Amino acid sequence: MTASKNLNAIVSAPVYVNSETMILRVRPDGWELPDYTPGQFVVLGLPGRSPRVSIPMSDIEIQTPPPDKIIKRAYSIASSSKKNHQYLEFYITLIRSGTLTPRLFALKEGDRIHMGKKTSGIFTLDDTPEHVNLALMGTGTGLAPYMSMIRTFLKKQSSRKFTIIHGARHSWDLGYRLELSMLARLVDSFDYFPVISRPTEETIPWAGETGHVQDVWARGVVAERWNIKPTPQNTNVFLCGNPGMIDTTLEILAADGFKEKTRKTPGEVHVERWW
Repeated sequence: MTASKNLNAIVSAPVYVNSETMILRVRPDGWELPDYTPGQFVVLGLPGRSPRVSIPMSDIEIQTPPPDKIIKRAYSIASSSKKNHQYLEFYITLIRSGTLTPRLFALKEGDRIHMGKKTSGIFTLDDTPEHVNLALMGTGTGLAPYMSMIRTFLKKQSSRKFTIIHGARHSWDLGYRLELSMLARLVDSFDYFPVISRPTEETIPWAGETGHVQDVWARGVVAERWNIKPTPQNTNVFLCGNPGMIDTTLEILAADGFKEKTRKTPGEVHVERWW
């Protein structure tokens, strides 16, 4: 099958959070989207001949894949699994040395792309007891699976608390900030803590949380907002993004009795490692 026949989907106009982060919607062309569970991922791809976005590359080695080979990578779905069956949404960071993301960032509205017809992944809420609260902690585009979860499961009235702690270097790196801030104002059971690690570089003074995602948890910010201490009995924690954040947070949580869930062992901490 030629590369062009593998390009089975069409992109909408990309929305750029900043020069290195974008929100991309992709709709199937002539086929039905599969059912999926929030937290799962799907494969996107482009042939090696696709153009790359212009990037200063003096210190970066560029790999040159075969022109007709489809370069494929898995991306978490950010869209709701219930409200939309016309497209899938993705939250993507530019990897300057990568073979695929520089090509994704060159896409324009109406361009064709490969999108896998199968969704995969176990980083979902399926194994979380319905009565426990959820702390969803992520860095960068590790926010994507949480957007799908919130958009699908968050209710105006709910006894289950949802909290997102999202970390980035700067305020302008915080994708979906407006949507999440609005939800936090409208829904009593939802809290949103954006946190930046370089507040001194802000053009307008930052009044929110600073440091790293794990710092916000360690300071007891979530416990104060919930008015209860998160414990393994009343809370499940999700971690997605930077491996340093994940490892440090796992140590902090272990001190309070939380255990990482694996395929073989039960636990209250769910981890998605991309690196």
